[in-house]
Amino acid sequence: FKENRKDDIWLVDFYAPWCGHCKKLEPVWNEVGTEMRNMGSPVRVGKMDATSFSSIASEFGVRGYPTIKLLKGDLAYNYRGPRTKDDIIEFANRVAGPLIRPLPSQHMFEHVQKRHRVLFVYVGGESPLKEKYIEVASELIVYTYFFSASEDVLPEYVTLPELPAVMVFKDGTYFVYDEYEDGDLSSWINRERFQGYLHVDGFTLYELGDTGKLVAIAVIDDKNSSVEHTRLKSIIQEVARDYRDHFHRDFQFGHMDGNDYINSLLMDDLTIPTIVVLNTSNQQYFLPDRHIESTEDMVQFINNILDGTAEAQGGDGLLQRIKRIIYDAKSTIVSVFKSSPLLGCFLFGLPLGVISIMCYGICTADTEGEVFEHEGAKKESGDRELTDEGSEEEQEEEKNGKYTELSDGELKQKDIMEKKKD
Repeated sequence: FKENRKDDIWLVDFYAPWCGHCKKLEPVWNEVGTEMRNMGSPVRVGKMDATSFSSIASEFGVRGYPTIKLLKGDLAYNYRGPRTKDDIIEFANRVAGPLIRPLPSQHMFEHVQKRHRVLFVYVGGESPLKEKYIEVASELIVYTYFFSASEDVLPEYVTLPELPAVMVFKDGTYFVYDEYEDGDLSSWINRERFQGYLHVDGFTLYELGDTGKLVAIAVIDDKNSSVEHTRLKSIIQEVARDYRDHFHRDFQFGHMDGNDYINSLLMDDLTIPTIVVLNTSNQQYFLPDRHIESTEDMVQFINNILDGTAEAQGGDGLLQRIKRIIYDAKSTIVSVFKSSPLLGCFLFGLPLGVISIMCYGICTADTEGEVFEHEGAKKESGDRELTDEGSEEEQEEEKNGKYTELSDGELKQKDIMEKKKD
């Protein structure tokens, strides 16, 4: 495979035999291989045990399992989308094809526009902008499609201020790239590759982190058709549509079904329906200080965030990291006990029991040692008292000895004085 892989285009699943996510992907991967073979795709589908062939996995930069890569010549493209059959096949067909797909006719343009919710189009001849467009396409082809067309192929409602131009078609309309207002072409395409309004899930939220935008989400229950749930969703949709020119550079809009994921993200229990604005770059979030009743209320809330008057919560500071560790540990323990109480008792009860026994043994040993040490110290102290003071007889003899010594000294002194007188 290593020697001959450049002769073909390969879609490879790098897996580990013990990986649970890899086992879950296996039936999907088999369907991907079968369907791509049946449709006559030039892409060859395979899988490799990265633990057995670690050198090849390391060569391709595999750091986790499963890792899906499309290998095309000297290039290796990482797949970062949902692990479903249709999404994986679309990724393979998109990346395996040409970077820039030409649109030769209006009929073809209409056909492509119906198939893709977001598509980028370069209009014009050779230019530095086209070179930049090709460069960006080689980087972002893993996310979206890139096309080229002549001006007469475009729909009649499209008007361009100048040529060459780069455009994005989405949300039923189009937007033209302006270098002075939109900045770097790569950053602009990365921001615009999403629709203005999305059904947000955990994966989409992760992808939106690359855009640098704040994400305004209506957290609702899709199965609940009450007025409140429907109203908040409609408010977010209206702001995304009617205020695009004001907020599209800084905000992404959407709704999320249920609050389980958002609760784990914010480490808080949000009552639904509600609205929350997330800053995925630093894990901060904003909650409205009053009930959102209308589109005007939502616009005011967004403006308060932009001018800094809205209070930011969360973040990635030290206290928040400690809180995150505690929250994740607590969530893990609770989830284990909910899914399998016996396994939870074994995983957490057994270590706690062993630690308790060890602590009890240590404490008991220390107490007995202190008793023995106290008795030994007491005995030693008594011996010292006897040694220092002695018995009454010894003390009497010591006094007599001192008296005798003093008397002899006085006698000697007296003799000396008498001799001097003589």
